[in-house]
Amino acid sequence: MTDISAEMKSEAMEMHAHSPGAVLRSLVIGLTAFLTVVDLFATQAILPSLTRHYNVTPAAMGFAVNASTMGMAVAGLVVGFFSQHIDRRLGILLSLALLAIPTTLLAVAPNLTVFTILRIAQGLCMASAFALTLAYLGEQCSAMDAGGAFAAYITGNVASNLIGRLVAAAVVDTLGLASNFYFFALLNLAGAVLVYFTIHRVRPMYSMPMLQSPFAAMIGHWRNPSLRAAFGIGFCILFAFIGTFTFVNFVLVRPPLSVGRMELGFVYLVFLPSIVTTLLAGRAVARFGTRPAIWGALAVAAIGLPLMLSSHLAEVLAGMVLVGIGTFFAQAAATGFVGRAATENRGVASGTYLACYFFGGLVGSAVLGQLFDRLGWTVCLAGVGASLAVAARLTARLRA
Repeated sequence: MTDISAEMKSEAMEMHAHSPGAVLRSLVIGLTAFLTVVDLFATQAILPSLTRHYNVTPAAMGFAVNASTMGMAVAGLVVGFFSQHIDRRLGILLSLALLAIPTTLLAVAPNLTVFTILRIAQGLCMASAFALTLAYLGEQCSAMDAGGAFAAYITGNVASNLIGRLVAAAVVDTLGLASNFYFFALLNLAGAVLVYFTIHRVRPMYSMPMLQSPFAAMIGHWRNPSLRAAFGIGFCILFAFIGTFTFVNFVLVRPPLSVGRMELGFVYLVFLPSIVTTLLAGRAVARFGTRPAIWGALAVAAIGLPLMLSSHLAEVLAGMVLVGIGTFFAQAAATGFVGRAATENRGVASGTYLACYFFGGLVGSAVLGQLFDRLGWTVCLAGVGASLAVAARLTARLRA
């Protein structure tokens, strides 16, 4: 009887997932995610052009571009602390609308310092919208809808890595650097318009009163060995991702690869497989467990690193595919673990994880940028490998 009941429930959920309304809702959620973080990594595809424009080293430009992760780390923590008191719809709407301001000003940034400050401002806006949207989905979706909603949101984020880079490369190649930032400012406003019309009427949200201050809750999470390890894994994942996909741009445009500016955007089709594989992370965790899933993902990423030392473009692209699949998959598994391991004050736990994740990206761009400038691409990739190894070691400490 139980088996029959479970089977009927499964069939009902599958029919619901494939209904026209559910498909449209998934498209809207995915598009919202795409427009929220499309600015984050799009500029990586035009790093060589920005480096020439500001006449700075790859390390300096890489740090400036990835300074957005500093803003995202701060905003992720702040929103996690105070999310219970923030109106979801208004917060998302304002974050995306305000995001257009620093994006527009990047077109006329007179020097690298101003450029860096504007990237931090972008990060503050992006992470606020990102964290509040995740909170909104968790509160407003039924148990039946939640899995599809979060899968759609993750897919939209992964897609932004690919399409954002393609668009940036195409716009810069045809219209120039300034036009690129004006175009992305329009995308930010489009995101605000989408939220205005799709998150219209929100049911009243019931929030459980916190028995302790957000700061005390964060300290409590840090005292949990499993959560502490998960925070470290998040740090290492974006450290490795940023180090790989920031500085590989300079390798691609130099001999012997000599990829053109427009072709550099198409190189990021390497993220296409990640859109599919990231959606399988939940199933992998359910079947094999969190630790084997993350270890497998990290191993896939590590296999890709030596391929990126090749002088043949096909092998470098294969390495980029593997690093993308591995890091995105590990990120999805680690994020899910934090949600399960934090039995209370989950908003604070998620905010702390996001802060560590994005801070890892900032540190990665700084440390690996110096390795790239001073010692070359091989040593830079060795640093990426070390980060993956640390993440694998921390994974052993996870306990569901």
